[in-house]
Parts: sequence; structure tokens; C-alpha cells
Amino acid sequence: MMKKIKILCLLGVFILFGLMLTNFMISSQAEDYIYDTVEEIPKNKVGLLLGTIKYLPNGNINLYYKYRIEATVELYNAGKIEFVLISGDNGSKNYDEPTTFKDDLIAQGIPENNIFLDYAGFRTLDSVIRAKEIFGQPSITVISQQFHNERAIYLAKHNNIDAVAFNAKKVTGRYGIRVQLREYLARAKASMDVFFNVEPKFLGDKIEIK
Repeated sequence: MMKKIKILCLLGVFILFGLMLTNFMISSQAEDYIYDTVEEIPKNKVGLLLGTIKYLPNGNINLYYKYRIEATVELYNAGKIEFVLISGDNGSKNYDEPTTFKDDLIAQGIPENNIFLDYAGFRTLDSVIRAKEIFGQPSITVISQQFHNERAIYLAKHNNIDAVAFNAKKVTGRYGIRVQLREYLARAKASMDVFFNVEPKFLGDKIEIK
């Protein structure tokens, strides 16, 4: 019995070390491409806005959503992006992240003609690769929170995409902590995707952004 416990403990330590190492590797590879201010970030034709839900189960607005809207509008108004490509999940008739984002961006003054939607951004991997393969953008500005941006940059660089990222405001409190803890597992999955050269769930016909 004691031998089994020791083996389980060693396995747990090994997994924890692997998660921490992967987390550090992804953060370090992305740090030179992450920006907090519009003054410093280079200009790109397209900003890739990564989707999320608008409302939490308790009915409150999701601050990750709110702050990504604000960051996108800030970039657009500063002339650092010309178009917005919203990539998110539209896996069912009643769940449509891209259109929800689009409606709120239009309400904030971004013209509808400057907004494009990717309904097959089921994962960050899909969003990043489809921006290049479907929407023809070898260079993009990713818009999300820093932890998410770092993973997106890591995936972009390993898929020969010239990407920078703009950090939306950080979310604090218990909800923010839970999301960032889940990020450790997401980064482990991202590293496996890179290792096994995983492709998006869907590709399809090309769409020109102009």
C-alpha cells in the first residue's frame, strides 16, 4: 500500500513539474510579442478577437468579454488595426459568440463592414490557424487577456504566423483565479497540439478580408 502511495505521489510531482515547465515555456516564448499599451504595439491590418461567453451562469456580465470589447475598440480607434476578425464558438443555434461580439462592437462605433466573423473558432488553435489559412492573414494582432494571448502567440509562432497580442484588462477575484488555473491544463494541451501538429477541426473555403 505504501509503495502505491509513493508511486502516486511521485507521479503527482512529475505532472505538477511538467505543468509548471510548460507554463513557463509558453510565457517566455511569448513575452516579446505581448503589449499592454496601444502606443507601443505595432500596426496590423487585422485584429483577431478571441471569443468567450457574454454572461456568466449567475447572469452577470463576463468581465473577460467586457474587457476584450474595450481593448478591441481602443486598438481600432488608435488606428492600430483596420479590421476585426471575431473568432469563437457557434456550435449550436442558441450559442453564437462571434455575432454577440459583433453587435456590441458595432454599438461601440466600429463599422459593420470592418468586422468579419469566424464561426469555427472552437479552440484557440483553430482561431489562430484559420486566421491564416481561411482569412489569409499571415500577420495578426491577437486580442484577449494576457494568459490567453501568451498561448495564442505560442501557437501562432509554431504555425508560421507573425503575431503580436494586445492585453485586455486583467480579471481579478475568485473567478479570475479559477480561469487561470485552468490555463495550466490548456497550455499542456497546446504543447501537445504543437508536438503532434494538430490541425483545426474545420477549414473550408477562403474568405478575403478587405
